[in-house]
Amino acid sequence: MHHEIADLFKEYTDGLLNRRELFQKIALIAGGAAAAYSILSGLEATSAMAEIVPEGDPRLHTETVLYPGETGDMRAYWARPKGKEGLPSVIVIHENRGLNAHIKDVTRRMALEGFLAIAPDALSPFGGTPEDQTEMRARFSKLDNQGTVKNFVAAVKYLKTHPLTNGKVGCTGFCWGGGMTNQVAVNSPDLLAAVPYYGNQAATEEVPKIKASLLCHYGGLDTRINQGITAFEEALKQAKVDYKIYIYEGAAHAFNNDTNTTNYNKEAAELAWKRTIDFFKAKLQI
Repeated sequence: MHHEIADLFKEYTDGLLNRRELFQKIALIAGGAAAAYSILSGLEATSAMAEIVPEGDPRLHTETVLYPGETGDMRAYWARPKGKEGLPSVIVIHENRGLNAHIKDVTRRMALEGFLAIAPDALSPFGGTPEDQTEMRARFSKLDNQGTVKNFVAAVKYLKTHPLTNGKVGCTGFCWGGGMTNQVAVNSPDLLAAVPYYGNQAATEEVPKIKASLLCHYGGLDTRINQGITAFEEALKQAKVDYKIYIYEGAAHAFNNDTNTTNYNKEAAELAWKRTIDFFKAKLQI
């Protein structure tokens, strides 16, 4: 695939282009509308095929739930194995694309591993994740960081006391959600395990507040995020936090997102997922 087209499709999935703009730009590169239609159809089909656990999987119970947050009721996508109670729970925090189909799929994948998984919508205070991706950046710009962190910390409390859980809570997140996972670890002493994927690290002075065990995944090519690893790791050592860091050589930022045709790295994503599940099962005692 022409690299420029792949970059354009990423801009589209990131909400920086609408579909009409994407189509027009591909047509200019591909030499016409017919070629653009064929290319775009193929890209969208590939993205849709990335779904691993379909909505309606008979093994799972899924629904949208509300829980009390700092700024009001928070909407969250919920998935759990049918007929199971006393489950360990995992919060799944989305990227800066909001609570989209990919994150819901990741939440279902987590549930099939034996967890009660919920994915809160950080944009709940502003009506939730918009269907029109072009509105995404505007809504994210309205978020207050402190209130947003507290809304996710409230999810820990919600799951810790929920009658269907065993009271043991973990958290994972991707990109923006990886950074937010680190913030939940700093601000929630009840969190037992945190798995940030290529997220901004917590400030070194805040690291001693972390009580959870950490498993951190980074792409070797993700130079912007990775520049914070050294100071973060030194602070983790000094604070005697239980942690492990993995850097996946040859993998870029967002390597786990299998709807991102530019950055997805199957080998790194599968290995990181296995390590994540093994970590949660050990720390949340399955």
